[in-house]
This record gives sequence, C-alpha cells and structure tokens, in this order.
Amino acid sequence: MDKKKLGKQLAVIALLIVLFAGLDLAIYQLFIKRVISHHTPGMQKMSVEVANYVPFTGSGNVYSAEGAVRLEGDIPTIDGAAALLPIYAGFVESIYPEDSVVFNGEGYDPSSAMHYTNTRGAYKDIVDGNADIIICAQPSDEQLAYAAENGVELEMVQIGSDAFVFIVNANNPVDDITVDQIRGIYSGQITNWSELGGNDIPIAAMRRNEGSGSQTALEKLMGDVPIVPDYTALTGSPIGFSFRYYVTGMLAEGGVKILKINGIEPTVETIADGSYPVSGGIYAIYRKGETNENVYKAVDFMLSPEGQKMLREHMQKNGQRTSAGK
Repeated sequence: MDKKKLGKQLAVIALLIVLFAGLDLAIYQLFIKRVISHHTPGMQKMSVEVANYVPFTGSGNVYSAEGAVRLEGDIPTIDGAAALLPIYAGFVESIYPEDSVVFNGEGYDPSSAMHYTNTRGAYKDIVDGNADIIICAQPSDEQLAYAAENGVELEMVQIGSDAFVFIVNANNPVDDITVDQIRGIYSGQITNWSELGGNDIPIAAMRRNEGSGSQTALEKLMGDVPIVPDYTALTGSPIGFSFRYYVTGMLAEGGVKILKINGIEPTVETIADGSYPVSGGIYAIYRKGETNENVYKAVDFMLSPEGQKMLREHMQKNGQRTSAGK
C-alpha cells in the first residue's frame, strides 16, 4: 500500500473517532433536552454556580459548623467533584482559616487552599500533588491505574452516601426495574421498552463521559458485563442515570421520574438502611502516607458529629435525598 493511500485511510479513521466522540457527548445533551429543558427553574437551581458557594462570604448557601476548631499551620488544599462543591465548601468554612481561601470573582486563585475542578480533575490533582484532599465518588479503574503508574496509593474514607438513580421521561409507563434489567439495557441485551412492560419503542441508553462520578458508578454496577455504546437516542425513549443530587430539581419540574430498583424507592430511610440496592459513597480521599497532620484533622472533622450534622443540614437544605455517614 502506498503512503498516500495509507495517509488517507488514517485520516478517515481519525475523523470517525472524532465524530463518534462528539456524538457521545451530543447524545447525552440531547437526552437532557428531551426529558426536561436546561432553561427551566429546576435545572437552573441544580446548576452549581461557583460564586454562590464561596466560603466566608455570608451568601447563605454554605452550611458550616459553628464553634469548630480551625486548622493552623500547613493548610491542606481541597478539591472535588463539581456536584459536591457545596459540601466541601461547608467543610472549608467550618475549619479552614478565612485567609486561606482566595476567590477572584470567577475562580479560585492558585494560591487558594480551596480549588474547584470536577471528578476527573480532582483525581488527577490528588495524584499529581496539586491537592491534598478531594471529595468525590469512588475512582474509576483508569483513575486508579493513573495513581498506580505514578506510585501513589489512595486512602478513601466514606463520609456520606447518595442514591445512584435511573431516570426516564415522566410519561414512560415503566416505574420499576431490576438491577439485572439495568445490566441488560446497558449491555445491549434489552433494547425495547416493551420487554420491560412499557411501550413498543427502542430504549436509548445514555452514558456519561469516562471518568465522571456517575459513569464510574454505572461501570461498578455493571461489574464484568461490558457496556455497549447506544446511538438510538434520535428515535428511542431515553433512560439516564445520575446521583439523586442532580435529579431533585428535575423532579420538581415534572419532566422526569426516578425508577424504583428491585421495587425500592430511593429515600433517606432506604439509603441509610441499605435496602435501596444502588447507593454510592461520598469519599474524602488523600494520599497514603500523607505527612500533613491537618489532612487527618480535616477528615476527622468530616466524620465527627459536628461534621455529619453539617452534611445532613446541607442535604436537607438543598432537597437532596442523601444520607450522612456510612
């Protein structure tokens, strides 16, 4: 094969890769738009606006514990998942010195002890040494591999729990699915809602980007069962997934509903007692062998009665069906 022909084939392959990567993101965005508009008050309420959750500003959006002992000396840098920003902002306001947080109006200054990225960015930061504590869901296999490649072992301390939920259009007649049926949908074995007692219409099984907290939760739920990409979103009726934090605002708008799993609805009680079968942990994560004592003091506060009370109050304030502690 001549070099010119080979070059054209490689160019076509590269173009297809780019197109399918873009399609994956576009499909998920389409799902959100189809089940409920991004511009509804409910969705706007659930959007995490960084400026609304800056500690020590008196905005009223950050719940903190009164009278907690503040850290002194080497203040650990904290980062985390975008959805969990309000939670770790509360921890910072409770025990960090006020002058350790530097916000420039749009984002956090590099000198600030508090950062804000997302799940993928936070895991990279903790491995690369740009953060000392991160607040996230469990890491993906790729994130653990990245840590191992860089000689970093992570300690994960569960500080709370949230329900991992599956959502569909409110008009979908299906109200309840099993864990095995979820695996069937995302492995491509179940492809039509009629197989689950619903209408005769294809199932559009949405996915998230690799490394996101919710996509990692789906991968862990699937176990060894491979996830098959689905591109029927243009014609099918979608099913998506998230942590209940994101879905609460959508429910208020009436456009979507949460499916029961194995007949169990995700509530404060079913998350706490473990009867809801698909819950995800909220973790404080740091490097094993960490020498900064303030890292351990910060995690101890998160697990303390004061820290857990703060977490519960935050969840209740924001309408989240989550449970503090393990």
